[in-house]
Amino acid sequence: MRQRNLYTWSAIIGACSREKRWGDVVELFYWMMKDGDVIPDNFLFPKILQACSNSRDAETGRLIHGMAIKLGLCKELRVNNSILSVYAKCGLLSFAEKFFERMEVNDRVSWNAMITGYCHAGQINEAERLIESMKEKGLEPDEITWNVLISSCNHLGRCDVAKKLMNAMETCGVKPDVFTWTSMILGFAQNNRRLEAVKLFREMLLSGVVPNGITVMSAISACSSLKDVRKGKEVHLVAIKLGHGEDVLVGNSLVDMYSKCGKLDSARRVFDTMAEKDVYTWNSMIGGYCQAGYCGVAHDLFKQMQESGFILPNVVTWNVMITGYIQNGDEDEAMDMFSTMEKNGGVKRDTATWNALIAGLLDRGQKNKALGIFRQMQSCSVKPNSVTVLSILPACANLIAVKKLKEIHCCVVKRSLESELSVANSMIDTYAKAGEIEYSKKIFAKMPSVDIITWNTMTTGYVLHGCADEAIELFERMTRQECRPNRGTFASVISAYGLAKKVEEGKRVFSNMIEEYQIVPCLDHYVAVVNLYGRSGKVDEAFEFVANMASEESEDVSIWWALLTCCRRHGNVKLAIHAGEKLLDLEPDNNETLFVRKLVLQLYDLRGISKESLKMKRKETTGYSLGRSWMEDKNTVHTFVSGDLRQLDGKSLRSWIERVESCNKESQYRDMLSIEEEDEEEDEESVGIHSEKLALAFALIKSCRESTPRTIRLVKNVRMCGNCHWFAKLVSKRHGCEIYISDSKCLHHFKNGVCSCGDYW
Repeated sequence: MRQRNLYTWSAIIGACSREKRWGDVVELFYWMMKDGDVIPDNFLFPKILQACSNSRDAETGRLIHGMAIKLGLCKELRVNNSILSVYAKCGLLSFAEKFFERMEVNDRVSWNAMITGYCHAGQINEAERLIESMKEKGLEPDEITWNVLISSCNHLGRCDVAKKLMNAMETCGVKPDVFTWTSMILGFAQNNRRLEAVKLFREMLLSGVVPNGITVMSAISACSSLKDVRKGKEVHLVAIKLGHGEDVLVGNSLVDMYSKCGKLDSARRVFDTMAEKDVYTWNSMIGGYCQAGYCGVAHDLFKQMQESGFILPNVVTWNVMITGYIQNGDEDEAMDMFSTMEKNGGVKRDTATWNALIAGLLDRGQKNKALGIFRQMQSCSVKPNSVTVLSILPACANLIAVKKLKEIHCCVVKRSLESELSVANSMIDTYAKAGEIEYSKKIFAKMPSVDIITWNTMTTGYVLHGCADEAIELFERMTRQECRPNRGTFASVISAYGLAKKVEEGKRVFSNMIEEYQIVPCLDHYVAVVNLYGRSGKVDEAFEFVANMASEESEDVSIWWALLTCCRRHGNVKLAIHAGEKLLDLEPDNNETLFVRKLVLQLYDLRGISKESLKMKRKETTGYSLGRSWMEDKNTVHTFVSGDLRQLDGKSLRSWIERVESCNKESQYRDMLSIEEEDEEEDEESVGIHSEKLALAFALIKSCRESTPRTIRLVKNVRMCGNCHWFAKLVSKRHGCEIYISDSKCLHHFKNGVCSCGDYW
């Protein structure tokens, strides 16, 4: 175009503005200035400033502000309001406030611009103050003012404040419109208050305000999250009556809602009748079939989508298929989809693709494969995110995965993910379970902010490691910082007082939990209190406590296992029989109770009770679990099986164990109780040397050739017997090493002949 005038520039900028192409508007402004022949007027400046506001371009806004001063346009209210809006929306509130105060005239648009700025900055109280000032100046807030304030409150999760503002809006004579109601419904739905969102939708209909497509979609999404198909159908009928049935957003939300509620026929009917479909429509339907286990039907639909040529599968579609296959047990198909995604599908894998595969493998117990995929992900230069880390960390929550855990920790630091609260919390938990409580402490100490999960995780870690004093001190520190404890906190703290043998303090915490914090005790609290009494030898008090419990909780096997442990540790034969018989009543056919049966038979002999007692007539179980232990050495995990001397030079292991035991005959293990020890694993006379002894022998024989290991880490599949517990204490003292053994009951940390469990497990 040879000649450009103000009219032509206004036309092209106005067209881009109507299309909301804000970047193009700003670019055209600079082009216009470069030409130098035409200067914007009081009509064109507001359009350009609107683009600056919406694109958050404060620099251009300041430039135009300077031009407006030079051109004498600062007395134009429309121009001033546009400049004010730029400063407010760009978060430059101090500039906005000064400019607002210097304006000769402020109208409702000026006030709304300032209120919007404070709302977007999350300063709701300041926004409310401005509304009061606005009223004092004789200007009543209009629908825009109220809607901006209400929408911002909902966006910030302050839904109750938003509801009060909506009521105040009506009190001031301003009727809530469709935007107000939609904002409220969407706000409640997005802040996990979906039932209230659906109620608000009904109230909206009763008030006579007609919902739009966004309102209907929000209500359906709330029903979808609630998995309430009845309410969803009601909203569906309203959508049809109001003519929103053809709306693609409404259709998508209906397909999603019916799929999540398990009504695949209804979802498919909506899908098939939709004249216009987008990729989200296809993904929702395919996801519905995968979630229900119909991966074959989902694959057919996936193929149909590929062959249609109109809407091709995107990365989400592929991820949904991979997730569906692996969650439904078809690992081969999932891996095939993963492999062909880029080659045949032409779709680049994203972080979510790798996450889907890692999470699926872990759900199937394939820890090593999941860790392999995690390493492959990094080698392909795909950046793990917090979801990746949170998925993979549980695979390292054991004593023989410390190296892998530290590898993941390095990745977390490299990707700057340690600042994310959920990641830091999970790292604390995983390190504690991996036997590295010192690392947990360091991470906790460096965290800039903590939540209740952080406090609970650290407290639980201390309890796991037998650090009672540290757990109690942390709880006291937590309460001093006015962080309200929850159920999990109290379960750990009561356990800590049990470890410390501070019964009265533990009882007081339990009472405070009920009376002061209004928390109803659950099974974890009851077990913790039984152990609180048991560790201090108060067997009668423990039984009395259980007798006063609600019948439902007192019938749980966890309570009676705790009571049986209490009796065994303190030699109370009579009550041990009672606890053992109760366990046999509750779980007569469970393999874990086989040793309880043998124990009760022994106790019957001690008490002169006939073995033909009716209480002992139970179906025989299959037998003891075979003891296995695992230990990692030089990136290889060794497996040790009780009695199996064919492994790893078994004869040398046997002679080493016998030599250690014979040198310490005077301190050889003897049950300190009057009840003979019975365990989940058969004794060594029957099955041979237990697996943890073999593992310890292997580690220490090897250390003679190399340097003495500072720590030995084992994982065992069943509870340690008393003799092996004594042996581990003996070895830790004699060889000056630390030993961590995680069995089916607890984590044992042996050091200088002492175990963290306090010989109570």
